[in-house]
Amino acid sequence: MEITDVRLRKMEKEGKLKAVASITIDEVFVVHDIKVIEGDKGFFIAMPSRKSLDGNYRDIAHPINSDMREKLSGLILEKYEEFVQE
Repeated sequence: MEITDVRLRKMEKEGKLKAVASITIDEVFVVHDIKVIEGDKGFFIAMPSRKSLDGNYRDIAHPINSDMREKLSGLILEKYEEFVQE
């Protein structure tokens, strides 16, 4: 499995949410609404989620293991750094 494209939309409003990413996997599957957030310890990504009936948020799509999460996070945050420097 290969992430073949990363696209970002910068958020205009001030706040912790800095951008929203979409990734394409193997040029055939897209995941939208991955958030780039500035936290106390730096930037991180949050996967798309939905509020459940019990009031908690649950990820709709997410990596199964930490290696894939790190790879995905690295790619998106690298693209974000390039994006803000333009």
